[in-house]
Amino acid sequence: MAAKQAVIEYSTENLEPPILTIEDAIQHDSYFHPPPFLAPKPIGDFEQGMSEADHKILSGEVKLESQYYFYMETQTALAVPDEDNCITIYASTQIPEVTQNVVADCLGIPYHNVRIITRRVGGGFGGKAMKGCHVACACAVAAFKLRRPVRMYLDRKTDMIMAGGRHPMKVKYSVGFKSDGTLTALHLDLGINAGISPDVSPALPSAIVGALKKYNWGALALDVKVCKTNVSSKSAMRGPGDVQGCFIAEAIIEHVASALAADTNTVRRKNLHGFESLTKFYGDAAGEASTYSLVEIFDKLASSPEYRTRAAAVERFNGGSRWKKRGISCVPITYEVRLRPTPGKVSIMNDGSIAVEVGGVEIGQGLYTKVKQMTAYGLAELCSDADGLLDKVRVIQADTLSMIQGGFTGGSTTSETSCEAVRLSCATLVERLKPIKESLESKSGAPAPWKALITQATMASVNLSAQAYWTPDPAFVKYINYGAAVSEVEIDVLTGGTTILRSDLVYDCGQSLNPAVDLGQVEGAFVQGVGFFTNEDYATNADGLVVNDGTWTYKIPTVDTIPKQFNVELINSARDQKRVLSSKASGEPPLLLAASVHCAMREAIRAARKEFKANSPLTFQMDVPATMADVKELCGLDVVERHLQSLTSAAASAAVKA
Repeated sequence: MAAKQAVIEYSTENLEPPILTIEDAIQHDSYFHPPPFLAPKPIGDFEQGMSEADHKILSGEVKLESQYYFYMETQTALAVPDEDNCITIYASTQIPEVTQNVVADCLGIPYHNVRIITRRVGGGFGGKAMKGCHVACACAVAAFKLRRPVRMYLDRKTDMIMAGGRHPMKVKYSVGFKSDGTLTALHLDLGINAGISPDVSPALPSAIVGALKKYNWGALALDVKVCKTNVSSKSAMRGPGDVQGCFIAEAIIEHVASALAADTNTVRRKNLHGFESLTKFYGDAAGEASTYSLVEIFDKLASSPEYRTRAAAVERFNGGSRWKKRGISCVPITYEVRLRPTPGKVSIMNDGSIAVEVGGVEIGQGLYTKVKQMTAYGLAELCSDADGLLDKVRVIQADTLSMIQGGFTGGSTTSETSCEAVRLSCATLVERLKPIKESLESKSGAPAPWKALITQATMASVNLSAQAYWTPDPAFVKYINYGAAVSEVEIDVLTGGTTILRSDLVYDCGQSLNPAVDLGQVEGAFVQGVGFFTNEDYATNADGLVVNDGTWTYKIPTVDTIPKQFNVELINSARDQKRVLSSKASGEPPLLLAASVHCAMREAIRAARKEFKANSPLTFQMDVPATMADVKELCGLDVVERHLQSLTSAAASAAVKA
């Protein structure tokens, strides 16, 4: 309310026209330059690959727009000044440690004078990372000056205007391929709209290419431009770069299949990696051959008799339905994640209850649930009642003065790395307490009760708190997640409306730490991805200002968006001792599976174009998001007129014959 009372006037005298788009940035040579270690590397010899091709597409194009985070809780913080020139901030942030550093630098005080406490975050998806620092700093400055608590939260409209969201991209590509669909070479000319400051944008190119490499392109060449523009800075959003890279790959594959008049799934399957080419494209992240499950997953869906039956049913439906058309598509995904050093601390109280601290923040991903389970698992050797032990565990809030080097919550691996740090802490406690347990049991001849064990350890002055800082094996800091999805959709040719009839997801979770939590993550990520590909138009006007700044114009997924039939299967793939209890990430990778909906929509639109637009190409550009208006336009804005004209022509022809 207070902010709305301020009126700010800006002088635009002598200002150059703003740079708002990727095209503007290229024209003005306005770029951020990622450091070399973040730049994706080319693979193979592009010129040789093109020379080996039987066919070439030299001028393909793909455009992807932005997406807003739409967390339930907008940006918010509470700053409370403390004695000795200190301040405590209760912040909704995914990066407490960075927020602490930024606030301290802003106030000009040592880091140890700033305490950031985060109990939980009401939704983040990357939007509570760097963007959360602005509100925390504003609160801190006001509280520091006024010497009184200051709270700030953004209304939805303000949050949407400043959030930035996902990176818009424009891609031009050239691809070479053989007559049987085998890819030989790909060149990408990739433009990324980063906004006014770098934020995390320099890391985007490698993520985009990481997801794109799910197919064996033969050779891969890149020209990447991270564009500096005068719009709000874009930032990481769930699956940053990877979701765009996945879609770009599918757009190219569909273009190749259309050029060859071939089945798209046949082209996909032909260009999935064998383990040798997987290692060539991904290096050490490929891991062991036994963990490569993508081909098996894709065949399970796309090569099944059920899929063939459904595809035939779709074709029959389209033959008998004029105004509604269906499409079905199967999309594979790869998603490379990185393991990070993570702290954990386990403390046993005098009454036997257990307090656990980790660097990660609970943002609805089930982090605290998995950490509680890991604590009970790690201490189970000391307690015969494992279920009762679980009830004694409490995971307390992230606190930058209590748990340093907490890092950030993101990248899908925070849960597993936090669990590993906790497991190591528990191992230290087991080592300390096991002799006491054995001593008690040798005297009593019965299992030592948990309460008695802790009482005896307290009397013996045993340290009941253990902390660990887990660091990944330098030879295993990355691994790849695999999955595939089949989606079947129905479009209304007259309105452009899309209904997702069914989606079948198969996702490799490794040995899941908690299948219920991982299932929720897979389902939620998929639906959020559907929003990105279909409904969520984060539009701006000619001045670069956000115009879809509320739910009246910005359409997030609703109950009608969810597939009418939604099937998810978690695959427990081969064990890998290098991973945390052989588990794999589940927070971000499944979002990429929503590309199957967009691909199925393209198939449905192609069926409509066959019927109504005899002279129109069946290869067409379909950008992201594909809204109702886009679908209707691609089907043909004049389909009714064309239909009536055909009826009139038929009637006239019949009359002449009569």
